[in-house]
Amino acid sequence: METEGVHHTFMRAALDQAQEAFDVGEVPVGCVFVLGGQVIGRGRNRTNETLNGTRHAEFVAIDQILKSHPPRVFREVDLYVTVEPCVMCASALRHVGIRKVYFGCGNDKFGGCGSVFDVHQDEVNQGTAYEVEGGFYREEAIMMLRRFYVRENNHAPAPKRKTNRVLKEDI
Repeated sequence: METEGVHHTFMRAALDQAQEAFDVGEVPVGCVFVLGGQVIGRGRNRTNETLNGTRHAEFVAIDQILKSHPPRVFREVDLYVTVEPCVMCASALRHVGIRKVYFGCGNDKFGGCGSVFDVHQDEVNQGTAYEVEGGFYREEAIMMLRRFYVRENNHAPAPKRKTNRVLKEDI
């Protein structure tokens, strides 16, 4: 498969995971971990349903992979994720030794791979630095997040009514 076709296939799979998250009321972030052209782990946010703030898509998939692969496998694994990993996830990816991360849209509030912090490559954090490349299906990832945040989130502390919110469709 050519490079663009590979990126298309795996980012679509990550977006499918994000859609699953959206459909059950989770922040729509999804990911797939790829080894040798095969998906070996997939995840979506599960923080609301588990009431556990660490159940981000990346952690869900990492746990899945570690059930059937040794930790060293991550040295040969690429991650496709719809949103730039947050600081927590970027650090975890560094600790497991991920090879490369491809993401959809940036994370302007909590990004750990360039938008806010450079956890993936700075000299402060331990673990193996890794490459990142963003912008894959960026608009689709942004719109999915916007559709989520314009609706009510009954899992948020003291949810506020959003009757005046309008979905912004221009990117």
